[in-house]
Amino acid sequence: MQYRTLGGTGTVVSTMCLGTMTFGAESSEEVAHAQLDFYLEQGGNFVDTANVYSRGVSEEIIGRWFAKRPGARDAVVLATKGRFPMGEGKNDLGLSRVNLTRALDASLSRLGTDAIDLYQAHAFDALTPLPETLRFFDDAVRAGKIRYVGVSNFLGWQLQKAALLTEFLHLAPIVTLQPQYNLLVRDIEFELVDVCRNENIGILPWSPLGGGWLTGKYQRDTTPTGATRLGENPERGQEAYQRRNDQERTWRVVDAVRSVAEERGVSMAQVALAWLRDRPAVTSVILGARTVEQLTDNLAADDLRLSEREQQTLTDASAPVMADYPYGAPGVHQRHRDL
Repeated sequence: MQYRTLGGTGTVVSTMCLGTMTFGAESSEEVAHAQLDFYLEQGGNFVDTANVYSRGVSEEIIGRWFAKRPGARDAVVLATKGRFPMGEGKNDLGLSRVNLTRALDASLSRLGTDAIDLYQAHAFDALTPLPETLRFFDDAVRAGKIRYVGVSNFLGWQLQKAALLTEFLHLAPIVTLQPQYNLLVRDIEFELVDVCRNENIGILPWSPLGGGWLTGKYQRDTTPTGATRLGENPERGQEAYQRRNDQERTWRVVDAVRSVAEERGVSMAQVALAWLRDRPAVTSVILGARTVEQLTDNLAADDLRLSEREQQTLTDASAPVMADYPYGAPGVHQRHRDL
């Protein structure tokens, strides 16, 4: 297992993070505990969850695992999130001090721990002033309830504003960003990656396999069926599949991943994960497996080193569309200065 520091901190985490959104939904508690056991045995030490995953059940499953495995809590860098509704009240959601106070205390209780290593805003909240949210995080750090602050699903200007506010107000800094990022979804490269590099913020990509597309499980113009997320939800699955299927870029990327995988004798998932792990500013890739078998295959990506040629093949095939100003050719001087 490889390791990196968590953003600009001195805390060390494995480059493959165990995501737990499947716990309590697609993975039973028995399977979830088996995943946690296997992940720890393989050298992994970074576990990510959220209060809304299975409406608190994911956190409870992790908490019961900590309780039955002595030393596990100290061996894990634990991350969770708050923001989305956990109740019906008007103040049971958002990034206000009222909701975050309740959400954090509830997460601590479900997880059976005194402190969260990385507490993250699950998404931006346009209703709550950013200073209110950031002051809450700082107070929680000072109180010993959380150790580091992260955000998820922020836009470029939102992340930059948050980073500057923590500096000017002398608050606990933002150390990580958790965005969707994979070979099919590279839009964070327009601005967010630059913000992260400039502010020493580590990127924790979610959906690294593009909802299964980068594993090769879907075929062109064939409606998904069976044990896949799209296949198990036919109405929503058909719409999501068709939207992705209609893009020629999708199949260009899938074909490139398959070509590299066949040449190296590894799975397509491993190729996609290895490419993502080595992207600028990425600290740890969040895996979301349903089974121990899937997790085993995903973790094997940690040993895969792509050549420069292979990396370039994948990067070229998946190049995001930047047709016009300011991200395309007309805006090149907004992003780079030639000597």
